Amino acid sequence: MPAIAGQVHSACSVGDGEVGCSLPGQDGMRSAVAGGQGSQQHEEGDGEETRVAHVSIIRAKGRVVMGKDGLDRNDVASPGLYKPVLGLIDPADKQAAVPGLKGWAVGTVYDQPEPQVLLELTVIVPARNEEECLGACLQSLLSQSEEIFALGKDWELIVVDDHSTDATARIAGEIAEGKAGVTVLDAGKLEKGWTGKANAIWTAARKARGRWLLFTDADTIHEPGDLRRAIHEATRHKVGMLSYSPRQIVTGLAQRSLMPLVFCELALAYPPAKVSDPAQRIAAANGQFLLVEREAYRRLGGHGSVSDKVLEDVELAFLAKRRKVGLWFRYADDAVSTRMYRSTAAMIEGWTKNLALLFDNTLALAVWRALDFLLLFGLPVLTVELWNARFAAHSLQWLAAGWVLALLWVRTLIRFYARVAKSNFPFLDCALAPLGLPIFVVLLYRSWFQHRVLKRVSWKGREYPG
Repeated sequence: MPAIAGQVHSACSVGDGEVGCSLPGQDGMRSAVAGGQGSQQHEEGDGEETRVAHVSIIRAKGRVVMGKDGLDRNDVASPGLYKPVLGLIDPADKQAAVPGLKGWAVGTVYDQPEPQVLLELTVIVPARNEEECLGACLQSLLSQSEEIFALGKDWELIVVDDHSTDATARIAGEIAEGKAGVTVLDAGKLEKGWTGKANAIWTAARKARGRWLLFTDADTIHEPGDLRRAIHEATRHKVGMLSYSPRQIVTGLAQRSLMPLVFCELALAYPPAKVSDPAQRIAAANGQFLLVEREAYRRLGGHGSVSDKVLEDVELAFLAKRRKVGLWFRYADDAVSTRMYRSTAAMIEGWTKNLALLFDNTLALAVWRALDFLLLFGLPVLTVELWNARFAAHSLQWLAAGWVLALLWVRTLIRFYARVAKSNFPFLDCALAPLGLPIFVVLLYRSWFQHRVLKRVSWKGREYPG
């Protein structure tokens, strides 16, 4: 059933593209989701399509079925056949097919029809045991509301409590109390084959009313006006997905020395210019700030298509590249900041979960960074030893050898810091980076071992397949 899903606002097409797959006996079926005001004649395939406010149309050979804000499901789906009409209501006891990495994957689509009036934006914040940071995050989001971008009128905020065991739900409830446009939800039951974050986001996404959906973490702080600017930036670049890499806030020696190493490797492995280039296959996104156009999100299958992925943000980015919805990615210290980890233990657990998935050859990278450590700290020792041999036999030769090693050390130092500078961290944090090399090497090996040998990783009290 090849299908074309499109959404129209004010009789203007937003994000038309082909999704779906072919099934025997279903040739010629095409679908469209129409919304907006007025009507417009549109020629496509084997007939005409009339676009009116929130009318869903299914065109099959020999017949047209129409319904206001929904469909007569008996006329559309027969047992055993999925309806690839994304965004339409489904029976509570049935599942619809959504695009997956390998053909069609079974999952749920939105559990409500298109709202009568779409808002400009829905912000979704999944939170699990985030009592230390959730309040600051939500306050920074609430401060985005202004006369021309009013919360409850132009956009909404949905906080999803992912079965927290601390005061996360209480904090969210207190902040939401009495505020129009703010909703607090409990994440649905975590089923097998789902990660906690994907499940929490999917709970809210199926109820979202925004033309744009922003998924952002509970540990982020948003600069004034960044929500509207992000929408304008995505519109200007004509993309269905935009992601920001936030400014990282770090504390303590372990974080300040390790984080620049990780982020410089990320900047080299996923250059934003190449990620944003449709001609390049490389893809990346940061789930701390991930903005997706409503229809593009449907075409990707939503988080239902990456339900079991530990790095769901990167997987969605790859889907965006493959399905050509448009992807824009950049470092955005002007828009958002985050403190990823509140402790060294959390940092170790987090990077153990992620590193082997982010870098293709984790062990090779560990060897190169171990070599960096040996050169940066070993060459000065050898140089001094050679210089101290100046009174021994052949002292001139030893002295010359010492200068050669000294020059090699300077070259290694320049190369190292030129690499670390790509992390976008402050000068002092970059200067401390050599001290983080042993930790980085151990974490690379640890991540490889858990993913490739043990085939399991843990995060926030849950275990997932590696």
